[in-house]
Amino acid sequence: MSVWDDLQGQAPVVDQLRRAAAEERPTHAWLFTGPPGSGRSNAARAFAAALLCEAEDPSERGCGHCRACRTALAGSHADVSSVTTEKVTISIDEARELVKKAQDKPSTGRWRVLIVEDADRMQERSTNVLLKAIEEPPPRTIWLLCAPSPGDVLVTIRSRCRPVGLRLPPVADVAELLVRRDGVDPTVAVEVARAAQSHVGVAKRLATDEGARARREKIVRLPLSLRSVSGAMKVAADLVALAEAEAASSFEQRNAEEKAALLASLGAPETGTLPPSMRSQVKRLEDDQLRRAKRSKNDYFDRALTDLLSFYRDVLVLQLDSGTDLVNEALRSELEEFAGRSAAEATLARMEEINAVRRRLVTTNVAPLLAIEAMAVSLL
Repeated sequence: MSVWDDLQGQAPVVDQLRRAAAEERPTHAWLFTGPPGSGRSNAARAFAAALLCEAEDPSERGCGHCRACRTALAGSHADVSSVTTEKVTISIDEARELVKKAQDKPSTGRWRVLIVEDADRMQERSTNVLLKAIEEPPPRTIWLLCAPSPGDVLVTIRSRCRPVGLRLPPVADVAELLVRRDGVDPTVAVEVARAAQSHVGVAKRLATDEGARARREKIVRLPLSLRSVSGAMKVAADLVALAEAEAASSFEQRNAEEKAALLASLGAPETGTLPPSMRSQVKRLEDDQLRRAKRSKNDYFDRALTDLLSFYRDVLVLQLDSGTDLVNEALRSELEEFAGRSAAEATLARMEEINAVRRRLVTTNVAPLLAIEAMAVSLL
């Protein structure tokens, strides 16, 4: 066992990080980039563990057995601070708090490691707060930033970071990880790894949640029912409903548990009106939950559109006769029939329409139903 075990299909990255962890003075700032599901955050946490590993031989750092490795991976090491957000953006206050922590000396390890898991979700003013700290860090501080691509981070930040580029792992590697780590049946593991398009987190959810698998199958089959404008309206409504159901299933129970835990910690009465001081704290929690729900819905809309896109991707593969494996192999006969009714140029145009809506939902305040209705009509 080592801290690198979960970085499936990332051998070049593992070699790069192993060498850096063995150095006496590794680079002070790193930028981990790669598509969603490539394991950016996992790679950053594994590197943090290797930097703090207690192995005497530098070449063996990242052993996975010592206390430093275990606590760093678990997120409980005193010298590892991590910022991630379940809201739409990382606030400037969160960035300032991280800069303060960067000034602290390591308490038990060689380094103080600061991980920013969603560097792409920082607004420019928040990023500027970090710039000075990254330009002139304390001598024992190392920054690990994660983003989908270098272009998602201000050039002033990325020019001061050493790049680490990850790729989506092969389907076989994702399936192997699910079998070894999560005990998933090998046949199911291959199916969900392919359906998730090698996104490790999505593959695990599909493997462990039959409802998620059923919702995905309904989304992928939606283009088969596109025959008229009225049919397009229904497809759009169904897509929105499925994405919202997937999002709700992930946070409703968690919200209720968080509120119950807060009320218990405050000693709130079981019945009756809450005192004003308690109401304000409950209100803050509910506001945070609303912001988290907005990001969650945006993420699930994007995932639903990615699943929809996989249908047209498979259609294009068949139209071009490329010999590439299909994502939705179980639908091969329907896909072949669909592919025979249109040209590759039309399929590419439909894929671009879906990608345009994905961008619009992230960058604007457009109502999801309206945007997806317009998209569905364009897919006719």
